Amino acid sequence: MVLSRSIKQFRQIVYTYYARHARTLPWRETHDPYRVLVSEIMLQQTQVSRVLQKYRSFLHRFPTIQMLAKARLRDVLKEWQGLGYNRRALLLHRCARTVVLNYKGKIPCQREMLRGLPGIGEATSGALRAFAYNAPEVFIETNIRSVFIHHFFSDKKNVSDKKLLIVIGKALDRKNPRKWYSALMDYGVFLKNTLTNPSRKSLHYKKQSPFKGSRRQIRGRILKFLAKKNRAKEPAMRLCLCVDKAALSEILTSLCKEGLVKQKGKMVWI
Repeated sequence: MVLSRSIKQFRQIVYTYYARHARTLPWRETHDPYRVLVSEIMLQQTQVSRVLQKYRSFLHRFPTIQMLAKARLRDVLKEWQGLGYNRRALLLHRCARTVVLNYKGKIPCQREMLRGLPGIGEATSGALRAFAYNAPEVFIETNIRSVFIHHFFSDKKNVSDKKLLIVIGKALDRKNPRKWYSALMDYGVFLKNTLTNPSRKSLHYKKQSPFKGSRRQIRGRILKFLAKKNRAKEPAMRLCLCVDKAALSEILTSLCKEGLVKQKGKMVWI
């Protein structure tokens, strides 16, 4: 494959932009693996502006991984309100408990160990290793994807992450991957704000369905309601939330299977 720009030129473009327009973000001010982990889980499918509102308050409530592990799921979900995708909070809670139980409260840096923790997949483990341990990890997320498609696959369609990861590995600044990935992400945000989103050329691109009236919205309302009330009967929930009986029953069954709520008869609780 012939690259449209040399790696050296490409790095210069990215770092020049970063030198002038680097974002000041609280999770970039720490190397603490726990704080980096919290930020990475929060940033999954959620805009930075929304994460900024919650990151500090969450860490104020749960300043250590030990305190998060000891907390009730109800309290974790209550603090998570506003971020959406509440299953992430559940998995972060389980991850904290696993780290405390199996690793004496220290988040491991080895890729295989990280991948074995609840809620940590390939991209999150790579980001955690890069940002917390400055390890030369090769990974991809939405902004990184946009940058590499724009610079190296601008004339292509249905570009796979497999192809992108090859180029990402070649371009990686192995002396300072933490700074490099921060620069890539900031540059990616700039490209998405000034151009038609390059990620639309990705093989994996999916347009998100509207949130209003969606199943995701109903799930969020149910969990917010239970986080405040602690427990409630299904008929009362149906009236308070104005949710169809069949829809509520189906969603509660799903939430029970995921471990987000518990139900016995008509009584539901977190």
